[in-house]
Amino acid sequence: MGLFDAVLSAVSNPGQQASPGQLGAILSTVQQLSSNHGIDAGTTQTLVSVVGGYVQSALQQQQSAAGTEQVQSTVNQYSGTGANPQAVEAVLGPAMQQQVVQDLIQRTGLDPQTVESLLPTLVPLALNFLQSGQHTGNPQAGNPVLTAFLDGNHDGSLDLGDALNMAGQFFGR
Repeated sequence: MGLFDAVLSAVSNPGQQASPGQLGAILSTVQQLSSNHGIDAGTTQTLVSVVGGYVQSALQQQQSAAGTEQVQSTVNQYSGTGANPQAVEAVLGPAMQQQVVQDLIQRTGLDPQTVESLLPTLVPLALNFLQSGQHTGNPQAGNPVLTAFLDGNHDGSLDLGDALNMAGQFFGR
């Protein structure tokens, strides 16, 4: 199951956290970031895709080292729609954070200050998106959205930017 399919399944499952409101809040925050910084939709999708790729890599490393439960705990602790510099530190760490900034500058042409100011919101948004698959009544039941994001079958078909774009189209945003 692809990432977007896992999200749609979670939205239609009352036992999971996903809701149109949660996804709408994520999409609204992304749109607001774009608007506040004068960033076009294509650049915004690049930002989300690149940050999503680094978050995926970091969470896969965490999963290898500490297990899926620890990854879910990180997702739960640092997800949100507001700026949270601690989320960037906890998920990416200083070395990967610098890589992300440099990669985003190269891919988008945005200045370093803008990129650095966006990360504390983009990382928690990515985690909020992943939290949507969490079971409400049984946290031990697994999170199919997180599983799809971590690409359990290792087929490489994942892009958080594309998934958010499809969600936006699906929900008419």
